[in-house]
Amino acid sequence: MSGRHGSHAQIRTNEQRRRIAVEAARLISEGGLRDYGQAKRKAAERLGLFDEINLPNNREIEDALREHQRLFHAEDQATSLRRLREVAREAMRFFAPFEPRLVGAVLEGTADEHSAVCLHLYSDQSYEVEALLHERGIPFEAQTRRLRIDRDTAQDFPVLLFSADDTAVDLTVLPYDLLRQAPLDRISEKPMQRATQATLDALLEEP
Repeated sequence: MSGRHGSHAQIRTNEQRRRIAVEAARLISEGGLRDYGQAKRKAAERLGLFDEINLPNNREIEDALREHQRLFHAEDQATSLRRLREVAREAMRFFAPFEPRLVGAVLEGTADEHSAVCLHLYSDQSYEVEALLHERGIPFEAQTRRLRIDRDTAQDFPVLLFSADDTAVDLTVLPYDLLRQAPLDRISEKPMQRATQATLDALLEEP
């Protein structure tokens, strides 16, 4: 009897996680939320489900987001993704001296109209990137971002934010040493997927 009760409880828990993941994916896709943690907490609140222990993980959110885009926004999302990748290509050409790598949703294929083009740039002197933006008259906002280098190490890195063709561009400036070692992905906890300009060019040549 207790086994059956436990089985039903697990089914309810899985259903709850699924409902929250689906609502979080909707908020991300249609509401412009970018932070997965914020999206799933807001989704749980909207659904009246406040069990912090059983919130879906980031991978479940990512899977639900891909499904939502496929079901409801396939054509629009494909158009937005291609436009963002074209902006990324221009940005990578502009920042070529800093060995740019494309990361995030624009590379992975989940980007939509709300997404930023995210690049990793490599320089042991981050002010060189700022100097280039100043030289070209491009206004930007400076922040920092904490990234995990490995399972035991996290560091803060300079982040520069600006707009190009009404698209947000997000630059993280990393030391050259990390060109060979990608930071860990916040979802998979494996080395982050990165692409060179040549890889991006190949993606844009696909139908």
